[in-house]
Amino acid sequence: MSQTFTTRPEIRGTFGAVTSTHWIASAVGFGILERGGNAFDAAVATGFTLQIVEPHLNGPGGEVPIIIYAAGEDRPRVLCGQGTAPASANIAAVKALGYDRMPGQGLVPAVVPGAFGAWMELLGQYGRLRLRDVLEPAIEYARNGYPLVHRAAEAIHAARPVFAEWTHSGEVWLPGGAAPMPGHKVAQPAIADAYTQILDAAEAPGRTREAEIEAARAAWYEGFVAEAVDQFHRTEQNDGTGRRVPGFLTGQDMANWRATWEDTTQADFAGVTVHKTGAWGQGPALLMALGMLQAKNIGDAEPGGADWIHLSTEALKLALADRDAYFADPDHVDVPIDAMLSPDYLASRAAEIGDTASTRLNPGNVLGDDIDRGALLTSLAATPSEAAAVVGEPTFADLPEIEGDTCHLDVVDRWGNLVSATPSGGWLQSAPAVPGLGFNITTRGQMYWLEERMPSTLAPGRRPRTTLTPTLITRDGQPILGLGSPGGDQQDQWALGLMLRHLVQGLGIQAAIDAPLFHTGHYINSFAPRAFTPGILHIESRVPPEVRAELANRGHVLSEQPDWALGRLCAAGYTRDGQIRAAATPRFMQAYAVGR
Repeated sequence: MSQTFTTRPEIRGTFGAVTSTHWIASAVGFGILERGGNAFDAAVATGFTLQIVEPHLNGPGGEVPIIIYAAGEDRPRVLCGQGTAPASANIAAVKALGYDRMPGQGLVPAVVPGAFGAWMELLGQYGRLRLRDVLEPAIEYARNGYPLVHRAAEAIHAARPVFAEWTHSGEVWLPGGAAPMPGHKVAQPAIADAYTQILDAAEAPGRTREAEIEAARAAWYEGFVAEAVDQFHRTEQNDGTGRRVPGFLTGQDMANWRATWEDTTQADFAGVTVHKTGAWGQGPALLMALGMLQAKNIGDAEPGGADWIHLSTEALKLALADRDAYFADPDHVDVPIDAMLSPDYLASRAAEIGDTASTRLNPGNVLGDDIDRGALLTSLAATPSEAAAVVGEPTFADLPEIEGDTCHLDVVDRWGNLVSATPSGGWLQSAPAVPGLGFNITTRGQMYWLEERMPSTLAPGRRPRTTLTPTLITRDGQPILGLGSPGGDQQDQWALGLMLRHLVQGLGIQAAIDAPLFHTGHYINSFAPRAFTPGILHIESRVPPEVRAELANRGHVLSEQPDWALGRLCAAGYTRDGQIRAAATPRFMQAYAVGR
């Protein structure tokens, strides 16, 4: 029997596995499993460590959506660690500061930082270990240092001009006035001090594990962290363009927020059930694309061939157009998600896919009204000159990766638990660090519109329609795979490629991750300043030249990328016979899967 070559082995075992976008975080998480912790304990420790070792892609002041399967329960669950808009943040208030659209940097786009609360909720509800066990590795790396990855070094170098005004950020990232080089050991002692103070506030003689976790949450959302955030966000700070304005986020906003549990949004495909967050994330767009491809019989197309890529791309264009037109916080907006996921609607959308590439932004008319949502969205998108002048997502032109805004982790254990999480926000280059804390607060609020006709417009207490989108897959009610990737609007596009390769083509998960990737840029970018690049298809040059030529003949505007340039996918789960499996992308030489 021949064996498919993969860049790394697909990890197999019976004990447990952790895969994440940084090798140190994966090793920390697996160490927790070795100490008797379960998948939930390991996920929390991995998440806190990612905040330290990937500071350009997430931080303590960020957010995280989590999908879990707990052994013995009857279904997966979503834990929402996405914070909400401040009580004083509204369209009029932002426009009064001189903005026509939400800015991408500074204090104005801050929302409640939800990551800490979500990790505490997961640990308290499902973990076994104490707070110190899962927090100490992150404290150790923040205190004693870690090797800086290449992209983090580039982010710091690119942010040097604004760090001249963001003086507290400069103190953290430009020690002695010089930016660190890739591979140099760096430390974040202020974060180590903050997390140590959290432990000091949480631990008391006789306190139960659960009481410790709740005390830590209170210290963050009602204690010294909230007080520092409140005070700093009342000051005027540079928004990255030279304008100095205060923020809206207050300590009371933080005290009023708590991570919440929700049902997954789900759909069947190729004999499995795919679980995503609600429409406050972009995840249901992946379910829509899968439904359209099922209607188009994607299994009949040659894997990786022109038909395969064309059908996938056109389905994604339609799904992302519907995302842009309809998705929003369902606690505040009536999102017609059931109708959008119905077989009839998806079949009708699939019928719109032709033999050539569409250049229109083409959301469907789910509500049957007379609103031209495509025209509305196009009118709101930034012009090319506007897009070039604004920084939103933490990416830089000299980086070969098209876009990437976050981290990812998946954990499985020997008891049948699975966690898939996509931590993000609090990027070191997105806002000034809060004095005394050593980290900044998420700018996820840049994803709100300042337009009443848009469902995802800014309003107090509303979640932004985020790009963060972990995936959990079950078969016959049992978990088989958790997966995800950084990459902003590309996250579900790359996840789709992995799933088609694995579920339809039959490749193993490492081989599916290794396969050439592509994604469309044909959508309204979720990050400031909300650009639209119609017809663009980014594609790795490993795709055969005859396939690329055929795609160009069909009207796709190809943007050819280096051989291993797209995606940072990770995946972990279980085989049909109960073995544990895990894989991680070789791209950018950073992600790693650990297991036995």
